Amino acid sequence: MSGIVEIAERAGVSAATVSRALRGLHHVNDRTRKKIVEAAQELDYPIRPDLLPRSESSRTNTIGVIAPFLSRWYFSQSVAGVEQALREAGMDLLLYNFAQIDARQRIFQQKKLIGKVDGLIVMSLRPTDKEFNQILGLGIPVALLGGIDDRCSSVSIDDVAAAEIATQHLVDMGHTSIGLIVGQREHAFNFEVAIQRKKGFLNVLKRNGIKFNPAYEIMADFDNHTSELAMDEFLGRKDLPTAIFCESDEMAFGAIKSIRKRGLRVPEDISVIGFDDHEFSATMGLTTIAQPPRFLGQLAASQILAAIEKPESALGKISVPTTLVIRESVLDIT
Repeated sequence: MSGIVEIAERAGVSAATVSRALRGLHHVNDRTRKKIVEAAQELDYPIRPDLLPRSESSRTNTIGVIAPFLSRWYFSQSVAGVEQALREAGMDLLLYNFAQIDARQRIFQQKKLIGKVDGLIVMSLRPTDKEFNQILGLGIPVALLGGIDDRCSSVSIDDVAAAEIATQHLVDMGHTSIGLIVGQREHAFNFEVAIQRKKGFLNVLKRNGIKFNPAYEIMADFDNHTSELAMDEFLGRKDLPTAIFCESDEMAFGAIKSIRKRGLRVPEDISVIGFDDHEFSATMGLTTIAQPPRFLGQLAASQILAAIEKPESALGKISVPTTLVIRESVLDIT
């Protein structure tokens, strides 16, 4: 984040004048203050909402949503939930979607958002301290969907606990040789889901005295294509687990396709459990952890709408429960 000195140099005034102007002190003329505010915006420096031009600080009846993907089921469902809640409230949705880290940096710039939205929902991304300073400096309500932070409202599930339930189900069915398809670390997004679900998986193995074989960890993206390719390579080994926990249902779909291509059977040869309860999971007979992304989106939108109507209201933190859905993809070998 640029500082007072950089703003002063761009605006052609002293650092002391910049400090007075951005604190709202009266002994700065309007023309100079306007020049300083414009320089601060260009440098992504947080600005008090009351210092913004009237046209930028007025209500827009629009809520911004920052989402890393739209093609993946979880995100498309969550956005649909947000849109439904906003539509019912007579509000519009402005979607910011990106797939590269430089695009993320541009989206979180304060000048990209000033005057365009009355509230902001950030999906499955933990903003950096710099990004938090930028968006909180807008003076509008902010909610995280799929994350928790004391500085704003949030709606989430307990990924660690849910992964523990999935893994314990495999153990209860007699499986002690268990593989894991885990999401790769995507630095542009700083996702925590993959880490949290792996943590839950390992917690259960440890509690049950089961040693995890690192060779059974399969890296893939949260989609069926990369999971299928990763599973194709994994199945070429001689030593295979009796069951696999996939960190998403789309990963499980890819794994099941690969297993069947090799002439193996699910669950007779390898059991598979997923996470999400994707709309195709029932068709695939996939045992999984169900979470309600559309409902999560509705809750996040409701938090923002409530905060707009009552800015003084306390920040809400909602944790939504998940459910184990038992189908045919896990074999009981007890």
